[in-house]
Amino acid sequence: QVQLVESGGGLVQAGGSLRLSCAASGRTFSSSTMGWFRQAPGKEREFVASIRWSGGSTDYKDSVRGRFTISRDNAKNTVYLQMNSLKPEDTAVYYCAATWAPYSRVRATTTSYNYWGQGTQVTVSS
Repeated sequence: QVQLVESGGGLVQAGGSLRLSCAASGRTFSSSTMGWFRQAPGKEREFVASIRWSGGSTDYKDSVRGRFTISRDNAKNTVYLQMNSLKPEDTAVYYCAATWAPYSRVRATTTSYNYWGQGTQVTVSS
């Protein structure tokens, strides 16, 4: 049984920073592709960032590239999302996701991921 538990969300002013963490358990973490998604009220869940098991390949949504950084620590079974220069439009519930599908098949879509955390709220005030 795979479990993903996010933490680190909160309220921050525009221009501020937050670091989200996602602790994984239940399966060999080091072979997974991990992703972060977000969902704002009234909107569909959207891709934010992903990282391959080795950490050598990352992908970002265009609007967060250069502000957000995804990383992972396989020894701690944890993936992180460092968010800098936050904007009000970054306000959303952020979800951690995992897949053990071959990396070549993983896309920036919710359907590429099999396991999800419960989400953590990020609110950016203007």
